[in-house]
Amino acid sequence: MEYVTPETAGPFVAEPNASPLELLEKHFGYKSFRPGQEEVIEHVLAGNDAVVLMPTGGGKSLCYQVPALAMDGLTVVVSPLIALMKDQVQALQANGIPAAFLNSTLTYSEEQTIETQLRCGAMKLLYVSPERLLSQNFLDRVAEWNPVLFAIDEAHCISSWGHAFRPEYKRLDILKKVFPKVPLIALTATADKTVRGDIAQHLGMRNERLFTSSFDRPNLSLAVLPGQNRWAMLQRIMARHDGECGIIYCNSRKGTEKLAAQLQGIGIRADFYHARMDAADRDSVQDEFISGKLHVVCATIAFGMGIDKGDVRFVIHWNMPGTLEGYYQEIGRAGRDGTPAETILFYSYADVQTHMHFMEEVADAQYKAIMGAKLDRMKEYAEAQVCRRMVLLSYFSEEVVKPCGNCDVCKDPPKYFDGTLLAQKALSAMFRCHQGIGMSVLIDVLKGTHSQEVQQQGLSAVKTFGAGADVSAFAWVMFIQQFLQQGLIEIDYKDRYHLKITPLGHRVLKGEHPVQLVTPDTVKERQERTRKAKLPQATEVAPASADLLAQLKVLRLSISKEIGKPAFVVFSDATLIDMATKKPRNVYEFRLVNGVGDHKTKLYAEKFLAVIGANVD
Repeated sequence: MEYVTPETAGPFVAEPNASPLELLEKHFGYKSFRPGQEEVIEHVLAGNDAVVLMPTGGGKSLCYQVPALAMDGLTVVVSPLIALMKDQVQALQANGIPAAFLNSTLTYSEEQTIETQLRCGAMKLLYVSPERLLSQNFLDRVAEWNPVLFAIDEAHCISSWGHAFRPEYKRLDILKKVFPKVPLIALTATADKTVRGDIAQHLGMRNERLFTSSFDRPNLSLAVLPGQNRWAMLQRIMARHDGECGIIYCNSRKGTEKLAAQLQGIGIRADFYHARMDAADRDSVQDEFISGKLHVVCATIAFGMGIDKGDVRFVIHWNMPGTLEGYYQEIGRAGRDGTPAETILFYSYADVQTHMHFMEEVADAQYKAIMGAKLDRMKEYAEAQVCRRMVLLSYFSEEVVKPCGNCDVCKDPPKYFDGTLLAQKALSAMFRCHQGIGMSVLIDVLKGTHSQEVQQQGLSAVKTFGAGADVSAFAWVMFIQQFLQQGLIEIDYKDRYHLKITPLGHRVLKGEHPVQLVTPDTVKERQERTRKAKLPQATEVAPASADLLAQLKVLRLSISKEIGKPAFVVFSDATLIDMATKKPRNVYEFRLVNGVGDHKTKLYAEKFLAVIGANVD
């Protein structure tokens, strides 16, 4: 079977006169863009810089891959992980697009072959690590390959305030110094307001534009369960997802190995994945999971980035992550096909202590403080008494005014009371203190406490001093946490962790938006109920034409073995579902299936149409 590789790819002609939508449909087989994609692409094609925030599975890659097809030259993609480069390149090659990576997995001969293609102008996209890009004389060679666009993937790695900081990323400002006229696009799925500002600044962007898509994934249910007796609860979850694929994240390598062995012991096709494994073993686990041979992977954070597997029906956190950014990125690997999926976090104070122990080993005082602040926000999510989706999205500065109805808090809501006046008192105190105080000082002001900080800053003179004296300090802590969770206020990590009022908070202050709060007593009652809680019920999914879909998956697996590539490289699950639903009868109708482009039509139409024809009356 013909299969495009760096060795076989011929000259690829740019298509500057084709519209972004025409390029998308021709090469990727999609009939429309997802929200925000086309606007980013048009901006980049006009020669501008961009910072793009899209959720996991939101289609960030197309924001630079489509421009790459329209521009006459090479697009260089900086990516942090070898596995991520591999997946992206395989997917591009499967669509007939000449792409390659340069990293340590290649032989000298393979690298020379790729560089020959680059010198001839036959390669459209090249993936490299920041270390390779910054290595001696590499940028000189890049200059010879006619670069027309640079894309920085996982751009949150640039900021020391991010959850996956990599010092090499900070040196990428050299791109704008060496290639000042080449547009630069930075992309990430996890960046709070502080990190977003750092990305453009550290890359030296000029007149850049920030594009932010909604981080909401409404098809994902959210739940937090107590960490006690988690093995018994996990067995019940596994029974509910019998034969379905999922990921279980653990904080330690030993944890992944032990849990995988336990799951194997009860008949589940499970394995483990962590960074200390041999590269070949990691690749084997990943490929078997993508192909569906393996149902469950017990993994550390090393697993999952860039994997395009749409049918992950659950993501479970056996241990609590240290940041909401990491948590959000990991749960985003569930339900990428848009159908319902379940996410569960097991929460125990032992996990909090583990993270605190890790922090004690950090020498950099500022970074340690950042880790501590982010751990606090993760704890607030786990202990939330308001809609968890509101907590999650407000962390990324996305305003949400209604509960989602698809998290455990919404399904078993606590008793609320009208807390608008309390919120206005706190917000007014923050405003009158020029938004230059943290939580403890805010409580001192509200309580009318003449603490050392209050006296030093002269805050006893503000009009709201003592306005909340009738509320206990403990209650104020809980209420302020709820203000954070509901997105009324936010923490400015760069301004000494001071509290700032959000646009939604200003509307509350003006009396334009009501606030519902939970009392401290209700919180205690709910925590007791949580310890005895029943597991949330997942939504059952009944794929259209299940028998045909199963046969299409068998054919896909056969082809993937033949070409030596993961199954998703042939077609995604979402494409097979659309194929089983539409039941195309000829090549023209096959081409109309979502995710089927020109190249894959030539390669696979005959075989898939034969299977479909045998199942159509």
